[in-house]
Amino acid sequence: MNPTGGHDLSPLALFLQADVVVKAVMVLLALASVACWGIIIEKIAAARRLRAEARRLAEAAAGGTPPAEGMAAEAIRAGAREWHEGRDPSESRGEYRQRIEAAMRAPLTAALRAAEPGLPLLATIGAVGPFVGLFGTVWGIMNSFSGIAASGDTSLAVVAPGIAEALFATAIGLAAAIPAVMAYNRFVVTFARIRQGAVASIAALAAGMARRPAPAREAGFPAGAPAIGPESAGRGRHGALAQAAE
Repeated sequence: MNPTGGHDLSPLALFLQADVVVKAVMVLLALASVACWGIIIEKIAAARRLRAEARRLAEAAAGGTPPAEGMAAEAIRAGAREWHEGRDPSESRGEYRQRIEAAMRAPLTAALRAAEPGLPLLATIGAVGPFVGLFGTVWGIMNSFSGIAASGDTSLAVVAPGIAEALFATAIGLAAAIPAVMAYNRFVVTFARIRQGAVASIAALAAGMARRPAPAREAGFPAGAPAIGPESAGRGRHGALAQAAE
């Protein structure tokens, strides 16, 4: 025997049987869930790109060939340009290194900022989604009680459909919020780790460049003079960095 009196309690039926307010809540939460998964997919791709760029920076800091394109290449070129300028007589070596490092961090900061859009929406969906679903639930239960009062029938066949519609709104809210919260926390940690690793590589590269005389200084040119080529820039990775600045 069906205790609900033959009522269809499938998700589609619950949506179609709900009143206009509960339907609006369900549609809003469904759209939020779709947006959430779209952001998650996009951020996974962004995290992979940034992780690859951080790996290229680490390889360059370890003495590998500097990359030719991408954020890592832009960071190395920015630092190499400062290195070519040479150290000002009024600068200490530490200040010179910090200037190189600051120039190299700018592309990294820009790349991380470009990956941020969408994260606030994930946080909002995660925080607000359950409450929006709860609003739909409360509204649906109020309608159910109104129907019970009007009919005077308190049997399960009368109560169950309205309660099920109301609880379905909460279920949709949780389905949207749980992935959003988990993804937001994961991406915040992932991007922070990528930044930490990239900053460490940049610091190592900047320290290495600051220890070597700039090509313009070695040749007796004032700071800001054009580079004279990789031959005077030293050997190894610093010679490659000199080429990157040109």
